[in-house]
Amino acid sequence: MNIIITGASRGIGKELVKSFMHESGHKVVAISRNLAALENLKTECEAFSGKPELMLITLDLEKENLTSELSKIFPSGMDSIDILINNAGLFINKSFSKISGQDFDRIFNVNVKGPIRLIQFLLPFFKRGSHIVNIGSMGGFQGSAKFPGLSLYSASKGALAILTECLAEELKDQDIKVNCLALGSVQTEMLSDAFPGYQAPVHPDEMAKFIMGFALNGHHFMNGKILPLSLSTP
Repeated sequence: MNIIITGASRGIGKELVKSFMHESGHKVVAISRNLAALENLKTECEAFSGKPELMLITLDLEKENLTSELSKIFPSGMDSIDILINNAGLFINKSFSKISGQDFDRIFNVNVKGPIRLIQFLLPFFKRGSHIVNIGSMGGFQGSAKFPGLSLYSASKGALAILTECLAEELKDQDIKVNCLALGSVQTEMLSDAFPGYQAPVHPDEMAKFIMGFALNGHHFMNGKILPLSLSTP
């Protein structure tokens, strides 16, 4: 299958790439703004899979020229898409009274506007029966526990969840399924920034394996769903 993963240079995104590369028959485009980390990831994959079908793309979802940058890349090396996993996310931990306009623009550019522009650009490449998986957060899941300092981040993930529901309806005629996984605590760098010293019950490689299975098969059973995926919050 042809798969695109954003936020691929660390944490869950990195482990997702490795999980897909452990299985034969997948071609993966790994997107991150950190080229050095992507190159290290490719080296890791080469160690266990020889010559992995892995394309590295340096792209900053925060930038306004996202579409023009993408146009230079696609359809080079990949003329159709089976799965897009919108995993990239920006995290800001700041009390509500101190949130600036720049904070708002940055976090919504990456967590909401980035996926929107990416999906818009890639629409002509999606096959019928393809699957878009948005990686949300329990912070953006209505009725879940909320925490001080995370209002902006949680609001952006809430927006991503509603976007998922809307896109699932809008893309039905093209047979493109869209779902959102609202993740709870996973032991990533982002979690450590939010809750220093806290040890999550789930590690990135464990979550990556679940997300991979869901990306491959979940759309055969559901569409437009926001699924809480959490042992603890945090």
